[in-house]
Amino acid sequence: MQLTTKTIAVTTVSLLLLGACSSTNQTATAPSSPAVSPSATAPSPTTSAEQTAAAKPEAHGGQGGQVIESGPYHLELLTLNEADGIHIDFFLQKGDNHTPVPNAKVTAQVQLPDGSQKAIDMKYDADGKHYYAELSGTLKGEYKVAVLSDIKGEKVNARYTFKR
Repeated sequence: MQLTTKTIAVTTVSLLLLGACSSTNQTATAPSSPAVSPSATAPSPTTSAEQTAAAKPEAHGGQGGQVIESGPYHLELLTLNEADGIHIDFFLQKGDNHTPVPNAKVTAQVQLPDGSQKAIDMKYDADGKHYYAELSGTLKGEYKVAVLSDIKGEKVNARYTFKR
C-alpha cells in the first residue's frame, strides 16, 4: 500500500512539473540588427521529448543572434531589416561542434505587430549552412516568431521576438 501511495505522489508531482514547464509562454527580446549582442532567450514549450531547453545567450559557435540550446541542438535566429521587409536567418546545428543540420523542414510562424500571422517555409542555404526567409512588409513594432523544425520526425522548436 505504501509503495502505491509513494508512486502516485511521485507521478502527480512529476505531472505538475511537466505541466508547469509546458505551459510557459516566454519569449525573447532580440536586437533588430545582428551586430548587437543577443539578449536572453526562451525555448518553445516543447521538444519532441516534451522537455524544455535551458535557454541562455551563447557566444560559442554563434553568429551574433539570439541563441537557444535545446538538448543537443543549437538554435540561432538573426534578423536584418531591409527597405521592403525583413531578412531572417536561422542556424540549426547539432552537437558540441555545432554541425549544421541541412535536412530539416523548418517553418517560421510570425506574428506581426498588428496581430496578423504569417507562416513562412524556410529554405536551406548550403553555402551559408543555415535556413533563411524573407518577410515582406515594413510594419514597425514587435514581431513574435516561433521556429518549428522537424528533423527526421524529431520536433525542435524555439520562440523569439524582435523589433523593427
